[in-house]
Amino acid sequence: MNGHGYDHDVPMLLADYVTTDQGTGFVHIAPGHGVEDYELAHLEHGIPLPDTVAEDGKIMEHLPIFAGMHVLRDNARIAEIMAEHGGVIGIGKLVHSYPHSWRSKAPLVYRNTAQWFVSMESHGLRDTAVSELGRTAFYPPAGQRRLTSMIEQRPDWCLSRQRAWGVPITVFVHKASGEPLRDQAVIDRVVEAMRDEGADCWFSSDPSRFLGPDYDPAEYEQVTDILDVWFDSGSTHSFVLEQRNDLVSPADLYLEGSDQHRGWFHSSLLQSCATRGRAPYKGVLTHGFVLDEQGRKMSKSLGNVVTPQKVMDQNGADILRLWVVSSDYYNDLRIGQEIIKRTTDNYRRFRNTLRYLLGALDGFAAEEAVSHDQMPALERWVLHRLAEIDSRIREMTEGYDFHGIFTELHTLCNSDLSAFYFEIRKDRLYCDAADSIERRACRTVMNEVYERLTAWLAPILAFTAEEAWQARVQNIENSVHLRSYDPIPDGWLDPALGERWAGIRQVRQVVTTALEAARNDGAIGASLQAAPVVHVDAARAELFAGEDAAALFITSDAQITTDAAPADAFRVEGIENAAVAFATADGGKCARCWKIMPEVTSEDGICNRCDDVVNAAAG
Repeated sequence: MNGHGYDHDVPMLLADYVTTDQGTGFVHIAPGHGVEDYELAHLEHGIPLPDTVAEDGKIMEHLPIFAGMHVLRDNARIAEIMAEHGGVIGIGKLVHSYPHSWRSKAPLVYRNTAQWFVSMESHGLRDTAVSELGRTAFYPPAGQRRLTSMIEQRPDWCLSRQRAWGVPITVFVHKASGEPLRDQAVIDRVVEAMRDEGADCWFSSDPSRFLGPDYDPAEYEQVTDILDVWFDSGSTHSFVLEQRNDLVSPADLYLEGSDQHRGWFHSSLLQSCATRGRAPYKGVLTHGFVLDEQGRKMSKSLGNVVTPQKVMDQNGADILRLWVVSSDYYNDLRIGQEIIKRTTDNYRRFRNTLRYLLGALDGFAAEEAVSHDQMPALERWVLHRLAEIDSRIREMTEGYDFHGIFTELHTLCNSDLSAFYFEIRKDRLYCDAADSIERRACRTVMNEVYERLTAWLAPILAFTAEEAWQARVQNIENSVHLRSYDPIPDGWLDPALGERWAGIRQVRQVVTTALEAARNDGAIGASLQAAPVVHVDAARAELFAGEDAAALFITSDAQITTDAAPADAFRVEGIENAAVAFATADGGKCARCWKIMPEVTSEDGICNRCDDVVNAAAG
């Protein structure tokens, strides 16, 4: 092609992206038509970037021979011309992947064009953004590392787009100098026009409207590019927070999907740091996306879309709310019929706990309450658990750990209350004298559980908590959602007591497992038929000092001994120094409490405890 305008030298460059296992190793580069070529030729070697292809895809007029030819449609003619001028050794065709428009399906041509940028370096924007991220709380914490890495490695921010619709870049450029016009009066006229007519007035108005009498429109080019849409969303900190007196800036929390580390979180940070010198948020929370039960993205074509409205119509809003908090939103969330079914089962546990409390507290009055120091150890342990859970829930609420809150409340209702405390104290509630200190202590504690549980559940099971609250309060103006979140009284938290009862529950687990085995073998029909002998070491025996072991095991009798356990005693793997020798209770079945007691000798007889209660009630 020498002598036809292509006499310049062509340099040979080394590039990391050329591999030894593909191609010839020698490839042409087009610095104006690809990112890798641009970085190699222009950024690394300073080679100027000539304009070669116009907006219509045709080679520009100043290029010899090929001017006016289309870079895609005229490939055959271009090859012929090169062959005619001795510029081709051989021609062949290869099928390879090539970028296409996702909308029109037409092949794309990359062009290097002049754009508007925000520099990450010239005014220290990168350093400011990274520094601000170090002062921002992230949920989960890994989000901080991810966003910081993006800011550290990102190039300058390209603000301009060549689109038919969008928010305009309202800039005039002096044609002779290439400098943007900086005049507050011009900016004020643009702002006023947009406030009255909207952003499109920039495109529909004559430039003289904005330039005013001080500037000649013929000397200025009006920019018709639009802003990157992420600049729009990134400015919400300004027009949402700063324009309203009832809100504060920076925001306490930005929350969105994990993809927004590259989007809204990112653009908001850069814009705020560039214009305010600080991050627009104090905290950033990211969540996963909702998938179906198989972990697939929902789509109409797959027929796996689960709409919130359908879940609420079929199950109620509280089921949907419970599904949200029972899911680990740090990762992708799954939903479907089976998952909703499991969520409904969990809901029933909460609801049944509330129902039991309401039944047990029927007629409870403040005069019945027992002070903390008068309570049996088991009741004080329940209050200790409430104190523990309250502290954790407050901490987890501050950290938006809603899944952790669900776990705490589910453990409380399912394990601590329904399967333990409620089971043990049924006998006290149903069979003790109404005014006995033990029964009053039990109801006092249950009242505290009710007060705390309805408060903890209110943000989650909004309607169920209100229903349970109104069942006792019966005053719609005194809503559960208007209650204050009162602190736990001093003295409830007792770590030593908590440790003691953790040990008791371990031994109880061995006993209840042994009783279940005896029931499966047909040795007993109910636990009250048993009188187990529990062999423990001295340390475990000390745990039961002052306690009614039979009441804790829900048996008619029980013996705690430090004697060596027989070889065939029942044991549970992982629980040391605890074994159970099974035995049945002696005596007859009390017609009132159903315990097997020695003093009961007839079919309709009652035990001494029940006899005292009945006689006292009869006067």
